[in-house]
Amino acid sequence: MPVLDPEFYTHVGDRIRQRRRGLGLRQADLAAALGVSFQQVHKYEAGLSEIPASRLWLISRTLNIPVASLLPS
Repeated sequence: MPVLDPEFYTHVGDRIRQRRRGLGLRQADLAAALGVSFQQVHKYEAGLSEIPASRLWLISRTLNIPVASLLPS
């Protein structure tokens, strides 16, 4: 299974962080909505952890944005 460029994960994490902050949410708020620890949200936002497709979909629903808006164009 090919591993994506680390820049991909950093980009997705940056987009999540920007939207979360724009909504005035803390990492703990997003974590609670996702059913994960705030440390895991931190790892997603820092690009240190892959985000499963189902969780990416849940993140997009929680942040009220399309999944595509989180991905590089």
